[in-house]
Amino acid sequence: MTQILVIGVDPTSRRTLEAVLTAEGYGVQWVADGTAALKHLADAQPAMVICEWDLPGTVSGLDLCQHIHETPRLSTTLCFMLAARQSSAQRTKALDLGADDLLLKPLDPVELKARIRSGIRMWQLTRDLQAQKQLLEAELSEAEAYVRSLLPSDDRQHQVQICSRFIPSRLLGGDCFDYYWLDPDYLVIYLLDVSGHGLGSALLSTSVLNVLRSQSLPDVNFYRPEKVLKALNETFPMNDQNEKYFTIWYGVYNRANRQLLYASAGHPPAVLISGQSTADTTIERLRTSGMPIGMLPEATYKWQRCLVPPNSRLYLFSDGIYEIAQADQTLLGLDGFIDILAQVPQQDSIDNILAEVSQRNAQDTFTDDLSLLEIALN
Repeated sequence: MTQILVIGVDPTSRRTLEAVLTAEGYGVQWVADGTAALKHLADAQPAMVICEWDLPGTVSGLDLCQHIHETPRLSTTLCFMLAARQSSAQRTKALDLGADDLLLKPLDPVELKARIRSGIRMWQLTRDLQAQKQLLEAELSEAEAYVRSLLPSDDRQHQVQICSRFIPSRLLGGDCFDYYWLDPDYLVIYLLDVSGHGLGSALLSTSVLNVLRSQSLPDVNFYRPEKVLKALNETFPMNDQNEKYFTIWYGVYNRANRQLLYASAGHPPAVLISGQSTADTTIERLRTSGMPIGMLPEATYKWQRCLVPPNSRLYLFSDGIYEIAQADQTLLGLDGFIDILAQVPQQDSIDNILAEVSQRNAQDTFTDDLSLLEIALN
């Protein structure tokens, strides 16, 4: 039964309210003042509160409306103020403090019934929307857990040590990454970012991950980055993926001769930082030309090779880590993020990098997925 709380009304108004509310089949609770109403609202969550403008005691009707408006648990509860004729300024103040409607004395039963019915319809709609929002958030949380379950764990046991971090945005995006050995000497490393947000982007990113992890692209040499990107472009055209495309950086590292072959498709460059100290640090941006995967069926991709000096660190990341607004409202940007990478001492962890980025972020959360891989190539 839909519950309505009535607070501190005069006897005449109470008779009218009682007749209308009872006839409509609502459950009604009556309390005398604002203090009693606060105690009642500590546990109850009525659909509607009908409150006298001038209440006895220290808690006014406007105080109650403001309390309801500011309490998350009562976010769907409507607050109707019952008052004699008020000035326009007073009505505006009541609405600003959370009142959803004003009922003027003397109460007209026909108008009262219409106002109550309209309010209850609004309450039901708000509850339905809130339930849908909670369902969507639960689905996004489940999708986030699924994506996390597919991502590889840190590898600190070999000559090549790998650490990774994944921080999804509130909406969940399309970041995904992986690393695995093709044979004892060749390590595959890649990171991709699907356009858009939500379940569709997450599903496409995990589909690509599963295809690459299982090496199920037909007749493809997975040691050749440009051939992998070409095959992905043919397998995942955006016309077949709800107009979604993705960027990717894909590399193959040979630890025997310390050579890295790589290719990229519209993705931010990987960053190779070499040197024992900040004084002799060298920074290379590793990127090749190429359209994002799925955008153009005739797109071509090129590969590059680089030698990796001892004591090097390779960073892969998505653009969510540097497309953030700082306190002065300027963007951190790619150059700013690479400066952070260059300044972090080699012995520091990947978490120190994220801590520095978070400190620069003017918002409490990241607006896009954030992925970061650090590969220590000793």
